[in-house]
Amino acid sequence: MAPQLLVDLSLIDLDQVVYDVEAIKQANPQRGDMLHLDGINYVDEEVTLVVGFKNVMEDEFWVSGHIPGRPILPGVLMIEAAAQLAGFIMKLREPDLGFIGFLGCDHVKFRGQVTPGDKLYLCAKAIKISRRRFICDAQGIVNGNLVFEGRISGMPL
Repeated sequence: MAPQLLVDLSLIDLDQVVYDVEAIKQANPQRGDMLHLDGINYVDEEVTLVVGFKNVMEDEFWVSGHIPGRPILPGVLMIEAAAQLAGFIMKLREPDLGFIGFLGCDHVKFRGQVTPGDKLYLCAKAIKISRRRFICDAQGIVNGNLVFEGRISGMPL
């Protein structure tokens, strides 16, 4: 059975940015090469479903060494981007918590390649959120195709 997308992206205005990179930096501490979110396109009313994006650029640190001549965004960086999106959900819901740490990922599957020039849409849906821990299902989508999925967990540290 084909996996189901967490959200139908055709129902979201992907040209609208509701939180830009500066707003993301207010919630998440990652900077420089480790900042893997460029914007947030959508947040539902309950703050349980969020869609963001990463513009995959030619000048990123991994491009020259991760399959020279045919660069492919490493899966671990896709997971990092999803963890940043999940942490962003937690900070929207509980802004006073401080640093949100990544605990783990489960049920991860990579289903496609992401290359420089792609726009990677990231979707995260909260499964469980409390002030002590969160669990989110996450997916990455490029050109309408699911490229990865998994479950992300984290907590305030």
